[in-house]
Amino acid sequence: MNFLAHAWLACEGSDDFLYGNLIADGVKGSDLGDWPVDVARGIRHHRKVDAWVDQHPSVLNAKHRAPAGKRRYAGIALDIVWDHFLARDKAGLLEQQQMIERCYRLLSARPAPNRLEAMMPFMIKHDWLRNYADFDFTCKAVAGLGQRLSGPNRLAELIPWLQSDYRLLEADYHSLWPALSATLSSDGAVNYAYNPQEE
Repeated sequence: MNFLAHAWLACEGSDDFLYGNLIADGVKGSDLGDWPVDVARGIRHHRKVDAWVDQHPSVLNAKHRAPAGKRRYAGIALDIVWDHFLARDKAGLLEQQQMIERCYRLLSARPAPNRLEAMMPFMIKHDWLRNYADFDFTCKAVAGLGQRLSGPNRLAELIPWLQSDYRLLEADYHSLWPALSATLSSDGAVNYAYNPQEE
């Protein structure tokens, strides 16, 4: 659910490519033939990014620090926390403001698939991509996402850990983001081959 990070990595591409990156979490399966070519490329790029991030040492270390019994959900919370640091660090940049407006324009004009359909209007109305710069807002977003999952709200249970581990998570982000940005920023020109590990 780290929409802002995916937007930064894809913002040099076409609107279709950026849109594919933004809605990829709502798209299931490997057959993307019903999507326009650049949207499909964006979906594949998003999946490639997710697979890369999940294996990065900083992310693995952060998950290892999560409370025992809750590590299964830590990756979901961390995705949103990475957007917090990104939103905070780039809050004053005109480039970020323009990119956020572009994202909102695309998401307002095109329907999001499946489970994202109800979320996107709420995200735009409450300006998540800017408000992630506020850590209290970010924690509320993590807990709110946990309400969408079945069973007890395990994401809300992670909030005390996110708060106490903030400085270490910040250091993890400062290791993760430069490597991710240098490795996987894309304008969509590469036609990614399907890799089932990216599902």
